[in-house]
Amino acid sequence: MQANEKKIALVSGANTGVGYEVAKALAGHGYTVYIGSRNPEKGETAAAKIGGQAKAIQLDITDTSSIHAAVKLIESEFGYLSLLVNNAAISHAGKSGRTMEEILGAQLPSIAVISEMRTVWDTNVFGTLAVTQAFLPLLRKSTAARIVTVSSALGSLTLNSDSANPYRTAFDAVYGASKTALNGIFLSLAIELESSNIKVNLVSPGFTATALNNFQGTDTVEEGSLEPIRVALAEDIPTGSFTGPTNFTGPDNSLPW
Repeated sequence: MQANEKKIALVSGANTGVGYEVAKALAGHGYTVYIGSRNPEKGETAAAKIGGQAKAIQLDITDTSSIHAAVKLIESEFGYLSLLVNNAAISHAGKSGRTMEEILGAQLPSIAVISEMRTVWDTNVFGTLAVTQAFLPLLRKSTAARIVTVSSALGSLTLNSDSANPYRTAFDAVYGASKTALNGIFLSLAIELESSNIKVNLVSPGFTATALNNFQGTDTVEEGSLEPIRVALAEDIPTGSFTGPTNFTGPDNSLPW
């Protein structure tokens, strides 16, 4: 990235959790950061807390009109985008208030409700790709752009095929497999864009206590945000990487696909 080009970032699902921590870190490193949030008021509150160059932007990644409005706003204000952080995701579309164990038990492939599966994939897979496609023209206008997509080690087929992996029983057909699909699509995108000015990287925050798992994760949001923040800030990571925290990772925090 040229030294004189102001860094502009958009983080989806940034009003809370890992997305909020990533946005806060970017703002602290000189980025103008758009806080993507389905609820405008929550986005405004998060942007005010972060301060600096944080700006709220309404963004529902399953709503085409919301996506296009966000593109037009950033285009009108800056004309390009340096960094897109795809963070927004959901873990289920069923009854609220259930424990993580109850949710996982209901999302086994033999009994998963197909309509609920479609809803989760519509956000985690199709919505994430829709946002990325919509912002590609603005990313191409940056001298050196990046796409960082928050995935999960739970989506790794290599890890889940290993009987020694204690977390493999959590690999369900709804959330877990949506991350496998996400990994495949964004690896494909990295290959497509490898000769362009845009890098594509995937990152897992680990088993972080957020609303995704009813706050039953083993790591705090601050701990789980460390690797996503590292990848979001780093401009020298090779394109096509998939990294995570130290659990199950290899050299350079790499995760197996």
